[in-house]
Formats: sequence, C-alpha cells, structure tokens
Amino acid sequence: MGATTPEARSLTTPGPAPDPRRWRALALLCVAGFMVILDAQIVVLALPSIADGLGFTAAGAQWVMSAYLLSFGGLLLLGGRIADLLGRRRVFMTGTLLFALSSLLCGFAWTAGVLVAARAVQGVSAAVMAPTALSILLNTFEEGTERNKALALWSGSGGFGATAALLIGGPLTDVLGWEWVFFLNVPVALVLLALSPVLLRESRTEARTRSYDPAGALAVTAALLACVYAVVEAPRAGWLSAQTLGLLAASAVLTLLFVCVEARSKAPLVPLRLLRSRGVSGGNLVVFLLGGSAFGMSYTLSQYGQGVLGYSPLRFGLYNVVMPVTAVIGSYAGQALVTRVGPRPVAVGGLTLVGVGSLLLAGVPVDGGFVRDLFPGLLVFGLGLGACAVAGSIAALTGVGERESGVASGINTAAFQIGGAFGVAVVSSVAVSYTSGADRLAALTAGYRAAFVACVVLAVVGTAVALVLLGRRRRPAGRSPARPGPDYPSTSKIPNPKP
Repeated sequence: MGATTPEARSLTTPGPAPDPRRWRALALLCVAGFMVILDAQIVVLALPSIADGLGFTAAGAQWVMSAYLLSFGGLLLLGGRIADLLGRRRVFMTGTLLFALSSLLCGFAWTAGVLVAARAVQGVSAAVMAPTALSILLNTFEEGTERNKALALWSGSGGFGATAALLIGGPLTDVLGWEWVFFLNVPVALVLLALSPVLLRESRTEARTRSYDPAGALAVTAALLACVYAVVEAPRAGWLSAQTLGLLAASAVLTLLFVCVEARSKAPLVPLRLLRSRGVSGGNLVVFLLGGSAFGMSYTLSQYGQGVLGYSPLRFGLYNVVMPVTAVIGSYAGQALVTRVGPRPVAVGGLTLVGVGSLLLAGVPVDGGFVRDLFPGLLVFGLGLGACAVAGSIAALTGVGERESGVASGINTAAFQIGGAFGVAVVSSVAVSYTSGADRLAALTAGYRAAFVACVVLAVVGTAVALVLLGRRRRPAGRSPARPGPDYPSTSKIPNPKP
C-alpha cells in the first residue's frame, strides 16, 4: 500500500474539537463590535447639543464624526496586522482599555478642539479593537455553517449598533447631557476587559520577522484624509477650485504610493494578492458603498428630523427603533440565503432595498410626519442593510487563511467605516450645495432631499459592483465534483490552504 501524502492526511484527519466557549466568546465579541459601531453613530443625535455646548460652527460639527471615522478607517489595516503578530486577545484588550480612556476624555472635553482630538484617539483604539475581534471570530469558528451564523450575528450587531445609536443617543442627550454618549462606553469596556481572559483564547501568526508597515498605514490614512477633506470643503471652496482638485490629486498620488509601498514591502500591510481576488475586492467594495449609504442616510435623517421637524433627540430616537430591528432580521435572513444561493443575489437584493428606502425618504416634505413619510423608508432600508452587510462580509472573508485573518478582517471593517466617512462627507456636501431659498425650512428640506438621492446613487453603484464582481467562485481544489450546493459551502471541512 502506498504512503499517504500529507495532503491526503489533511483531508481525512479530524481537526481540533470546537472551542466549547465559542458562542459565549462570540457574544463578547459582538458586544465589542456593537460598541465600536455605536460610537461612530451615537453622536449624530447629540451633535446639535455638542455644537451649542462647545461652540462648533455648522461645518465644524461634522468633524466630531469624521475625526473618529477617519482614524478608525485609516488605521484598521494596521490594527489587524498588529493583532496577527502580537497576539489577538492581548491586542484586543489593549484597544479596549484605550477606548475606555479616550471615551472619558471625550466626555470631559472642555473645547471643540479637545473633543475632535479625543475622538481621533478613540478612533485609533476602535481600529485596534474591531479587526482583532473579527479575526478572533474567524479563528474560533470553522469555515462553513457555524462561521456564517457567527458572521451574521457579528454583522447584525454592527448594523444594530449603527442604527440603535439613534435610539440610545436621544435619551442620553436629553436626560443626562451629551457627555454621556461617551461615558456610556466606560462600564461596557470594563466588563469586556474582565471577561476577555476567561472567554477568549490567545492566538497569533507565527512570523520570522515582525514588521508593521507604518509607511503603508501613513500613506493610506493620508490619502483618505485628503479625499474626504476635499469633499467636505468643496461646497465652500468650489468643486473645480485649486484646493479641491489639489486635494483629490494628492489623494490619488498617496494611494499610488501606498500600492508601491505594499508591492515592495517584505511584510505588507495589505498583501496585494488578497485584493486580486474578485470575492475579496468585490465584497469589500460592496461593504464600502453600503457604509456610505448607511452613514449618509442616518446623518441626513437626523438633521432633517431635528432641524426641520423639530423632534427632540429622545423622540427622534424612539421613532427610529424600527430600523435596528429590521436590520437584525435582514442579517439573519441574509446569512441563511447566502448559504443556499451565494452572496451575489443577497448583496444585490439588499442594496436594492437600501436604494428603495433612500428613494422613499427623498420625498420628505417640510411638514412631514413619521408614519407617513419616514416609517416606510426606514423599514425597507433596515432590511437591506442587514442582508447586504452579512453577504458582503461573507464574500470578502471566505477562504482567507489564518495567517491573514487579521488583515482581511481589517480590510472588511475598514471598508464599512471608510465608506461611512465618505458617505457623511458626500451627503453633507450635497445638502449644502442644494440648500437655497428664502424660507429656511424649505431650503433645508431641499438640501436633505438631495442628500437622500445621493444615498440612492451610492446604493445603485454598489448594486452594479455586486453584479460584476460577486460572481460564483470556482470549485475549490480537492472538492468532489458531485457535491451539491453553492460555491460558498455550508459544511466544507477542507482546511484553508497556507498562503
């Protein structure tokens, strides 16, 4: 009898037993993901109070959101890389501690500049926490049905955090003051720190050299900052002004520099082979555009609800509970459908619902009512948000090896957050550009309608990306041709190939 090859043994030898703590660990990770995404959005309802309390200008107030999103999105890739090399649980706990401390500083901020700086530090800590938590998830659950369910819960917690912020932020701002939208993080972070050593096991990637590619992180963060700042300032400076065109050109040059750095680096922040995969690149582009639509819509809706309809933060938050609920429903339905039909139909369907929801909101009148003018759009939007988020994440993370799980998780999380920063900048710019007329409320409403239309455009572009890039994958090597089911398997036990 011939010798058994290592490859054959790898297909027949049972893998290690599943971690019995994995579902409790997932609950902890989902709380962390919820908190990180919640904090990106919770300031939406508090912005008017923050602006009044610290003397922000109308244009400057949006940097309370953008400072967090920029540092978060720009450093996520570096955070994922550090977690792979230094130990995922250790890095997760370090990021959680920094998140608690920066949240305290945000709450105690005494000037506008201090708050923006503290939000940037908070974004850095979130950039460490989020990809590390997702990387731990990928290394806790085997690829297949269990991981898809875990990713659905993870995506659902993020979608719930992005929309529940509209519910939680209102009561906190009205009853306790805007400072408590930041103080809320501290006890939650302390609980996470206490439970992490009990529920999370340590893991890391073995590497001969430990290089973190700070040049790549600096280049991609600077490129993002230049691009978003150009879009934010374009209504004031002019879309064809030297400032706007110069910043966009600088962003393009820095992006090219980032690619060159990654191609030459011995330990690149983003291995370029990952981005050559249609599934990885397509899934992340879909998530990027979904983030732009979701954050842009939430920002615009909050401004319309409080600035035009005169809702208090508490009342507006309670009205919007429908969206987080439908987002969770959409994520559960999405993961079940992905297992059966693959991510492309689910992503296309989800983005279509996001576009339809935004289009319904684009008709809001000056004297709008919640049930008549807002509820239908929020209901449809939430379902699409949940379904598309889980489909995009599964597409981008399926087949990624353990060595690159951190950076792949960072790319996926960064796509949503960077998309969110871009979306807020776009809708803010569009709203300002289309706000005109003698009647203040009518002028604001016209601007917000145009901003909702911009969210529709983002969803349409995302749908096109999903149709083109999220095709069915080829059958992996070693799988029996007779095995039924889609190319995104629910029960495959074949281990991921070593990169």
